[in-house]
Amino acid sequence: MKHYDVIVIGSGPGGYVAAQRCGEGGKRVLLIERDHLGGVCTNWGCIPTKSLLHAAKLYVHAKHAHQFGIHVKEVSFDLAQAMAWKEETVNTLRSGIAYLMKQSRVEVITGEAVCRDASHVQVGEELFSCDDLIIATGSTSAPLPVPGSNQTHVLTSDGMLELKKVPRRLAVIGGGVIGLEFASLYASLGAEVHVIEMLDEILPMADSDCAKTMRRAMKEITFHLGCRVNAIDGKTVSWEEQDGKSGSCEAEVTLVSTGRCPNLTGIDGIGLDITQGAVAVDNRMRTNIPRVYAVGDVTGRSLLAHSASAMAETAVASILGKPRQMRWHAVPWAVYSLPEAAGCGLTESEARKLGIDVQTASVQLRSNGRFLAEHGKKAPGICKVVIDRDRNLLAGVHLVGSAASEIIWGAAALIEAELRPGDIREIIFPHPTVSESIRDALYALDDADKEQHHA
Repeated sequence: MKHYDVIVIGSGPGGYVAAQRCGEGGKRVLLIERDHLGGVCTNWGCIPTKSLLHAAKLYVHAKHAHQFGIHVKEVSFDLAQAMAWKEETVNTLRSGIAYLMKQSRVEVITGEAVCRDASHVQVGEELFSCDDLIIATGSTSAPLPVPGSNQTHVLTSDGMLELKKVPRRLAVIGGGVIGLEFASLYASLGAEVHVIEMLDEILPMADSDCAKTMRRAMKEITFHLGCRVNAIDGKTVSWEEQDGKSGSCEAEVTLVSTGRCPNLTGIDGIGLDITQGAVAVDNRMRTNIPRVYAVGDVTGRSLLAHSASAMAETAVASILGKPRQMRWHAVPWAVYSLPEAAGCGLTESEARKLGIDVQTASVQLRSNGRFLAEHGKKAPGICKVVIDRDRNLLAGVHLVGSAASEIIWGAAALIEAELRPGDIREIIFPHPTVSESIRDALYALDDADKEQHHA
């Protein structure tokens, strides 16, 4: 029986980062993966979807390039070629992760891991022991418990990445990040897209003003809000509205994107505290069992790739005896659709529910020089800031528009550093950049105060 300092189960952005950091810290590490290195993010999630979305955006920009003086006679989209580009990207990154593991002296084996206890893991006929165990088993798409959801044309995000042609009609059940990205992708390519969302608005984690701006910007998509799907009968998706009325649409492909479930198979027999279907952890990613840690989607805390990596580094810090805790209040999120959206910190409604004395201000991105030059005055875009008046701190930043995903890390840094609005106004932002909208929104706070005073 081989013994390791650390065994990591799962090689997604939580697992492979944990293995890499442990290896760099001088630990003897075993990384167990049942499928491909990189997990869902690299193989079926973040990377392949962004590859296809970028291709769709190029296609849309080419079709509208004439307003910039660029005339393209014929523009067409080859889905097979875009899929090939996606596969090349995935394979390259997968190979890169393998190289990182080798460089960090991490041993990698392929197989289904079964935890026998807190320090013994079995893979096939082999049994391995360890001092510390890191569980990074990720999540899978949540099933839709309605009649007809098991039909071959009813797909999860995995299936959507393997389509051979653009569907004429696409139904998307769920208006969260995954649903909107695929809706945006295929609507951009000419599909008739219907998004059916059970809640009153799309993007439940987004600020309501930004979610509304986002929905209105996606003019080519039909949204059905406050609707619960009750059946998929052949190609017909049926739902019931909140007022009791019923509705339906026809779709040759239906995407189910109603959330994800933590993967507990193989780890659920050792006495872990499983709360609401996920492994319970503290802010140092420790489970209820000594020397057993859990990171990423399996914890149910924040189902984002970068969150998983941050959790992994936090767990490894504990193993290496370094003080570090997860800081959940400054985790950014992004939607890579057309247009993009991103946010970090509290929304206005979240802040008010916490009893915070809130002040907000928004600016339209068409007032931003860079945004106007690249998108024109009709393109939708907004930057909204949320301020905690009592503490005089920036509590949240929310964006809709180009480059939102590339800007939001800066908002995370501002929030985590607990900078005051006045401090941020003194930072020199490069001009012209869309990032200046954050500073402009903070200056708009003064204008809002003046208007309130005059009133």
